Amino acid sequence: MTDSVLRTVVRRETHSPRTAAMLVVVVVLVLAAVYAAVEIVLSLAGQQPLLVAPGAAFDALADLPSAVVPAALIAVGVVLAIIGLVVLALAVAPGRLSKHEMTWGDRAVVVDNGVVASAVAQHLATESGIARENVVVGVAHRTVDVTVRPPVGIPVDTDRLRQIVDDEVASYRLTPSVRTVVRVERPLDAGKEGVR
Repeated sequence: MTDSVLRTVVRRETHSPRTAAMLVVVVVLVLAAVYAAVEIVLSLAGQQPLLVAPGAAFDALADLPSAVVPAALIAVGVVLAIIGLVVLALAVAPGRLSKHEMTWGDRAVVVDNGVVASAVAQHLATESGIARENVVVGVAHRTVDVTVRPPVGIPVDTDRLRQIVDDEVASYRLTPSVRTVVRVERPLDAGKEGVR
């Protein structure tokens, strides 16, 4: 498999398509077009409109600048511009799936963030001697967040835990790269605040 093909496959697996956003916009536009067509047909047939007759709608639109306060027109324009920018951002910006590219030898592997989180948690539990259920790991697009909740009375070296996590995450060679955050949370003991 060539590098360009591999890059394309990895990109497709780590980025979400904008199908849902496009589908919503298309459905809204189709519904607007169907409504306009129904109103035009009713008007041509001499029937009562569903909401407003096309002629009355065009007349109201033509009279809008003089009938409405300019501040209201500006506010409506700003709201429409914001909606347009959101739709444009959804169309242009790449969506992200909860996956990372991991380099494995000379190959790239797409791995789910949940798998990375589970592997980091298990490795940290094994290396530190802290029970697995006391280690919580979350993996986001740019961050690996580790929370360790050791039982009361068990001493924990936060710097050592951070080093274990940093070394393990670095060995995965994730793309995009992630930073690690390690916290130690102690349960409340005899009314004292937990140590972080």
